[in-house]
Amino acid sequence: MRKKLSRLLALALAAALTLSGCSSGTTEEPESTAEAPSSAAQEEQESQGEAIEDLVIARLSTAEMQTFNILYSQTMEDFANLCNMVDSLMEIDNYSRIVPCIAESYTTNEDKSVWTFQIRDGVKWVDVNGNEKADCTSQDFATAMEWILNFHKNESSQTSDFLIMLEGANEYYEYTKTLSEEEAFALTAEEGSVFKEMVGVETPDANTLIYRCIGSRPYWDSLSTCLWPMSQAMVDELGGPAGVKAMNNENMWYNGCYTMTSYVQGNEKTLTKNPLYWDQDCELFNTVTVKMVESNDTMYQLYQSGEIDTVTLTESNLKTIYDDPENPYHDYLVENPATGTYQIHFNYDKHLEDGTPDVNWNTAIANEAFRLSWYYGLDLTEYWKRTNSINPLSCENEFYSMTGLAYTSDGTDYTELVRQELGLPEIDGQTVARLDADKAEQYKQQAIEELTALGVTFPVQIDFFISGGNQTALDTANVLSQCFSDSLGDDYVQFNINTYVSSASQEVYTPKLQSFVFNGWTPGVNDPTNYLDTVLYDAVNAYYSDTYSNIVDVEETETTKDLIDTYKEFTAMAEEAKAINDDMDARYQACAEAEAYLISHALVLPAYHSSSWCLTKINPYSKIHAPFGGLNEKMKNWETNADGYTTAEIEAIKAEYEAAQ
Repeated sequence: MRKKLSRLLALALAAALTLSGCSSGTTEEPESTAEAPSSAAQEEQESQGEAIEDLVIARLSTAEMQTFNILYSQTMEDFANLCNMVDSLMEIDNYSRIVPCIAESYTTNEDKSVWTFQIRDGVKWVDVNGNEKADCTSQDFATAMEWILNFHKNESSQTSDFLIMLEGANEYYEYTKTLSEEEAFALTAEEGSVFKEMVGVETPDANTLIYRCIGSRPYWDSLSTCLWPMSQAMVDELGGPAGVKAMNNENMWYNGCYTMTSYVQGNEKTLTKNPLYWDQDCELFNTVTVKMVESNDTMYQLYQSGEIDTVTLTESNLKTIYDDPENPYHDYLVENPATGTYQIHFNYDKHLEDGTPDVNWNTAIANEAFRLSWYYGLDLTEYWKRTNSINPLSCENEFYSMTGLAYTSDGTDYTELVRQELGLPEIDGQTVARLDADKAEQYKQQAIEELTALGVTFPVQIDFFISGGNQTALDTANVLSQCFSDSLGDDYVQFNINTYVSSASQEVYTPKLQSFVFNGWTPGVNDPTNYLDTVLYDAVNAYYSDTYSNIVDVEETETTKDLIDTYKEFTAMAEEAKAINDDMDARYQACAEAEAYLISHALVLPAYHSSSWCLTKINPYSKIHAPFGGLNEKMKNWETNADGYTTAEIEAIKAEYEAAQ
């Protein structure tokens, strides 16, 4: 399962498509001993201002929903809404702990190959107005899995986790590919179905759900945070799969915190508290209004006028407030907790506008010395200042995966293993660890010599795309262009800013016009292989490889052989790591070696963490903190202060939060 990792500032910062996901994985994070924080911070908050009952937020109009089917969705633009409308099997709390949701408990066998979940009573499907439609039962998860694994129903989306982990999943998927669309649409997950005969999903009763995995899968509980149900009765009511694919907020069924009672595409949507929500003890807003706006500057204006309750600040707005102690917002600046890792994904099969291959770029990017000159030389500090001008190096990212995802048996963060394999100094917040001017120049000269002999002309043209008419994106792209100029030299590369009208996917990525994109990944399970799977060579649902790098489309020649061989070697290392299920420390070490190989050969370049500043009436430490599963925008148990949080208040809350971990 995959989802694009985006945030309010995604397009403003990256001006590019951002991705994330639930992919194949493994990891067992040590059980947390964290207690819920004491009520001191909450009491302080309550004393400062009343809680908000009707929340109003803003998102960029370019970040509109693409589907109402959570089983099909691959974008965080979708999930930011849909995770509030449909509940998963398990969920995650603000301390990143897996906690009950539709399943109230679960057990597993000794080798963790069989997972049994107990579905709680009282979970209801409702319509958009909160009227009961049916009970949510174990069978709904079987129906959902059949949909995901049905080639024609789900169009190969969200399958990667299950094809390699769930008994019979790959066989069923391949079986449905042999059928006509009509035949595949007629399939269900009912008792006696082909699905139940082939796939390791059992529903002995309405409250019992069993998954049988291919060997030991000690991380299936984390995957359960993005296991969603679908009612066959809803499918039937909508006229079958075609109706599900076309469903909207008015005819879909809900079992989550809210129903979407109004939806005006590109304008505004309203989420209303589900009156029959199973968790009657949680804190929900009466309504959440989501305003779609053109820019972050517009968001700031709306916050100033009291029309929205939180805003991520642009570089100029942040600087204006930070530099002026008399500014009314000076003491209300809040640094968002860093979430997500973003990378540079090269396009190895770039085309020109006329559809012909961009031979000059393709030859250059296939050259390892050319890529390594970027790795050691490209300083993005000024670019990071676009979102965090106060503390730009908090955006520094040196890994493909992310911290806090997985830990060894002695509590070592997985990324520390990667750092050691790369031979990087410790990240100190003062200097960018991977930058090395001497190595950058060495690889630059090597690349020039090798590529000139192959007929490459310099400067090599870099085509970068942003949304047309987005001034913030243009300003950010201009800063990025200057980073390339200052770091690598105008004699070496030339950064070209191009625009698309409405769809980056259709206008840029499908015709392969981009030189690179910034992408971020949120894993579906707490395991590093969830990241590595996205960039494998010629693997099922290796999303980035298939969609952005186009590595499998590269014809093997003398020029490209080393590139392809390197990709294949990384893939072999990652596959070997994935096969280790009986020793998690050994698994993580093997993953770290594969990830370090990926980075040290500059097949993918770590780019940044999403670290920004905001003005907010929402306590960011009360929100779900999900390093996997994509539930961060689920608006449940959020603490708010109608007067807004001061810097000092959030610092105190943060300190208490960290002490409780």
